[in-house]
Amino acid sequence: MIWYILVVGILLSQSLAHPGFFTSIGQMTDLIRTEKDLVTSLKDYIKAEEDKLEQIKKWAEKLDRLTSTATKDPEGFVGHPVNAFKLMKRLNTEWSELENLVLKDMSDGFISNLTIQRQYFPNDEDQVGAAKALLRLQDTYNLDTDTISKGDLPGVKDKSFLTVEDCFELGKVAYTEADYYHTELWMEQALRQLDEGEVSTIDKVSVLDYLSYAVYQQGDLDKALLLTKKLLELDPEHQRANGNLKYFEYIMAKEKDANKSSEDQSDQKTTLKKKGAAVDYLPERQKYEMLCRGEGIKMTPRRQKKLFCRYHDGNRNPKFILAPAKQEDEWDKPRIIRFHDIISDAEIEIVKDLAKPRLSRATVHDPETGKLTTAQYRVSKSAWLSGYENPVVSRINMRIQDLTGLDVSTAEELQVANYGVGGQYEPHFDFARKDEPDAFKELGTGNRIATWLFYMSDVLAGGATVFPEVGASVWPKKGTAVFWYNLFASGEGDYSTRHAACPVLVGNKWVSNKWLHERGQEFRRPCTLSELE
Repeated sequence: MIWYILVVGILLSQSLAHPGFFTSIGQMTDLIRTEKDLVTSLKDYIKAEEDKLEQIKKWAEKLDRLTSTATKDPEGFVGHPVNAFKLMKRLNTEWSELENLVLKDMSDGFISNLTIQRQYFPNDEDQVGAAKALLRLQDTYNLDTDTISKGDLPGVKDKSFLTVEDCFELGKVAYTEADYYHTELWMEQALRQLDEGEVSTIDKVSVLDYLSYAVYQQGDLDKALLLTKKLLELDPEHQRANGNLKYFEYIMAKEKDANKSSEDQSDQKTTLKKKGAAVDYLPERQKYEMLCRGEGIKMTPRRQKKLFCRYHDGNRNPKFILAPAKQEDEWDKPRIIRFHDIISDAEIEIVKDLAKPRLSRATVHDPETGKLTTAQYRVSKSAWLSGYENPVVSRINMRIQDLTGLDVSTAEELQVANYGVGGQYEPHFDFARKDEPDAFKELGTGNRIATWLFYMSDVLAGGATVFPEVGASVWPKKGTAVFWYNLFASGEGDYSTRHAACPVLVGNKWVSNKWLHERGQEFRRPCTLSELE
């Protein structure tokens, strides 16, 4: 058992430095192995308890037979000197041994393992983060609660169902965030599953308590009143519900009096908060979510005619003359090029192995401070790899330089990213705008002139790279890379390159990217006189 504790301690010590499990699917796989180890330890404990009970049972059966015989003729039984001796011995010694056996705690090994592992478990932030991810996926991909609850997601091999407790928890997370729209959806799902006969520790009273208030907060007073009455039918003494009932009836009576005094207000209803989309819902977000679903892509026949596939030798680069790279135009303006079979599976595994131990929550540039900070709109973990660390990373960097014709000596290190549950990066620019003059000041290499993005895994569903300004979607394909310029040749930012990483619906998304900077490109990509060329 000691070796087991040591092994578990060693394995889990690696994850202690990586809080925020929900932001990386790659690191969440370690939790699966951790839980498997815990189950093994639990089975060992159960076996020990069963062995202990079996010993006690044998004692009880032996003593039952013995006492049954003795009680028939107590005097005759103890009159036999051997029986008398054994009776003294049993009561003085053997019953004490049985007592020790009964009191022996067989859970020590399991509790020790659990105690060691618990300090490395996901915390409340992880649980809430995973819950919010489900809500995000629900909105982005237009999924109803029943579909998610039944696990009917595209590409899944093993369906996983949500219990009433799970649905209730999702509703509570939304409620805590004052997201009454999702609170209503998930409390109604919990209620449906209870009505269908699912056995649960959560009762209808608790669900209706949250549901009625969420509905009220969205302005549907009639439904809130109806749900409150339904709750009181189940629990007439419910203090909060009785108070709400009086309050709702008071508001309705007040509203009725107001309607009588003015015909203009005859159809008016009390509206506290707009029901439906979140307050911060922007038109761009609608375009972004549509593109994530594969809708609204502005690929016209006229545009399609401008897109071609070709072999690219990197402007007669010796490395690609005999084995040119395969190029495919994904979009015309901005020009987005995909390179096929540009990174091997072996290289991908090496890059992932190098990155995994140092994955940490991905950051973004704060335009006000110019410093890196975490953000809710970027849910992933990333690590930076330098060319001098490993020949594979160096080789990848040179491949980017050979194919783009741009100097990578002034580029940022290779950034490797793994997306978490519903992992995403909402619409953003890679380059610094004019109102962010100090964004890359510390680097001293100018603005980000171009982006190179490797796809290092296939994704079962979701996870596209989308460009809301132009209506373009690029889907992940393992072993490929996409490239685009963030700046015009004049040095001005190309605002049509605003892009986003859609939430991963099903699967594990690994990418790596190289941001190339202006310095060193003066003769490789000369400036033009036109601002937008």
